Amino acid sequence: QNPIEQEGTYPLPEAQLDRFLFDVRVGYPDEDTEVGILRSTTGLDFEPLSPVINGEETRALQRMVRDIPAAEPALRFAAQLARATRPGESDSSDHVKKYVRWGAGPRAGQALILGAKARALLAGRFAVSPADIVRVARPVLRHRVLPNFAAEAKGITAEQIIDGLLEEIKPPKSDIKL
Repeated sequence: QNPIEQEGTYPLPEAQLDRFLFDVRVGYPDEDTEVGILRSTTGLDFEPLSPVINGEETRALQRMVRDIPAAEPALRFAAQLARATRPGESDSSDHVKKYVRWGAGPRAGQALILGAKARALLAGRFAVSPADIVRVARPVLRHRVLPNFAAEAKGITAEQIIDGLLEEIKPPKSDIKL
């Protein structure tokens, strides 16, 4: 969703937001990149488009990601992070209970693990490290954690809540070299 052009668009309900794996924030390009965009898109000559990979190759890459192992400590860490966002959990922090209206559901844990597996594979590793989970936590959780009115009144964002949880919940030790 483009946060600038919202005319005629409506925010998605939480149940639909939860179906997106990541909430990726893309900033503006630097000047040289923007000039390159202008150069390549405002003339008569267009580079022909051709597929980078086909459907079968896409499915093979998806299988490769899912085949990356995640050890029990990594699975538990992902579950703890997701559960810690829910104000109704008995072990959620006072900060979450005070400032979160709605926390992340079970799909968040799935997204944390799948995102961590993809990150490990892209780094050439064949196992998930807890550090991979930490690195994907913000884009996985920020659209799944809904701050309440008290948080909004104090300017507390979902990202700040997530960062606080990442400080509170320490990742398990790992022998995986990053």
